[in-house]
Amino acid sequence: MNFTKSLRFRIFLSMLLLVVGASILIALVTIFQYSEEAEDYHRERLLRKETAIRENINYALKTTTYPVDTENIPLIFKEKIYEIKNIHNLEIYLYDLDGNLLKSSKASFFKDTTAETLPTYVIEALETSSNKHFVEQFKEDGQEYQSAYSYITDSYFKPLAILNLPYIEDDGFLNKELKENLTRLGYAYLLMLLIAIALAYFLSKYITRSLNAISEKITQTRLNKRNKKIFIEDTTHEISTLVNAYNGMIDELESSAAQLAANEREAAWREMAKQVAHEIKNPLTPMRLTVQSFQRKFDANDPDIDKKLNEYTNTLIQQIDTMSSIASAFSTYAQMPAQQDETLNVVKITKLALDIFNEDYIYFFSEETKIIAKFDRTQLIRVITNLIKNSIHTIEQKNPEDPRIDVRVYSEGSNAVITVKDNGLGISEMNKTKVFEPKFTTKTSGMGLGLAMVKKIVETYGGSITLTSADGEGTTFTVMFPKQL
Repeated sequence: MNFTKSLRFRIFLSMLLLVVGASILIALVTIFQYSEEAEDYHRERLLRKETAIRENINYALKTTTYPVDTENIPLIFKEKIYEIKNIHNLEIYLYDLDGNLLKSSKASFFKDTTAETLPTYVIEALETSSNKHFVEQFKEDGQEYQSAYSYITDSYFKPLAILNLPYIEDDGFLNKELKENLTRLGYAYLLMLLIAIALAYFLSKYITRSLNAISEKITQTRLNKRNKKIFIEDTTHEISTLVNAYNGMIDELESSAAQLAANEREAAWREMAKQVAHEIKNPLTPMRLTVQSFQRKFDANDPDIDKKLNEYTNTLIQQIDTMSSIASAFSTYAQMPAQQDETLNVVKITKLALDIFNEDYIYFFSEETKIIAKFDRTQLIRVITNLIKNSIHTIEQKNPEDPRIDVRVYSEGSNAVITVKDNGLGISEMNKTKVFEPKFTTKTSGMGLGLAMVKKIVETYGGSITLTSADGEGTTFTVMFPKQL
């Protein structure tokens, strides 16, 4: 059983995917929300600490006995900077306006967050900032940092130094909260998943129970027997509609079964009549062309008149024999006409089949004078005749300025090959797969049996027929069958 095509399985799978998808989506949203909250938390915490530290620095500048200028910053904050650090638990670095370190709250510096000299881009960012404030975020050795830069000014708002506060983002508490929250969500969705599995099982079983009953009845439905109607109680409106439609179909089948049987028999006889008519029509065309050619070319004074008369007579006799074989094989329709294997020269028979056509744009080519194969003579002529007639039809539809049909006979390995190439209308991609199907035709007349029978004849002798064509650019048919070595 293919579970992917089962409605019950699809309902079951849809419920599970819905719950799992919802749990994953909510987990992602939760993680994103915690990430946003952590970022806001660290940004606001750094801002609060920076505000408090600046207040302490401003107070120190107001109460100092030293002149308030950049050169005296190290003296002013010689001891005060450690006091401020201890109060706020944050390292403090003071740089001059050119970015050179003046004073820090520790004797050695964190290599990840501070340097002896500020980078140029930090000073430029401060100068161009509208609020003279710049926060840099970076990550080193797996640890995330924020580093705030701002100006320290005197009472006249003249910049004295640059304040740098390195801040390490410690997300341990937030990560713990996130983990606990995701764990609680996991338990909740595990419970929901178990409930969804049970619900999907019973729901799918309820929905498919009625469908299975209907399916069994439909599977047992036959045209040649009396079919039972379906009666299902306590079901949905949709299932009831389906049951009523099936019961209505059963009534119609019973009333029309006899008529269908009669129509099928009539259609079978009609199809057989079409096939027989097509087969009889095939030899009549070359016979008519042969008589017309003989009438047009007859010359009593021609020294080769006896030879030509024999050729014309033989051609007529061959076609008459074909019609006779069709008539005798009418009772065994699938095998008509009877197959008469004989050893023949494919080059000679192909040229003989072309002689019945009067079109001057048919050209014959063969580099060999003899290619021997076992084939029914009349059926080989029929193959070639059908292909030529098909090419003539496509040329007449396109009506090119220089119509041309090239017929080539050659050997390819252990096979004899006949190709018929024209520059006619061509065959569209949509029709390429249909040209050898019975009843398919693009002609306004005809029954579409010619190429189908050509394919059947060639395959009977272990051969194959293929085509290459482009819409509007002509067609090439290639017939290949075993030759005698």
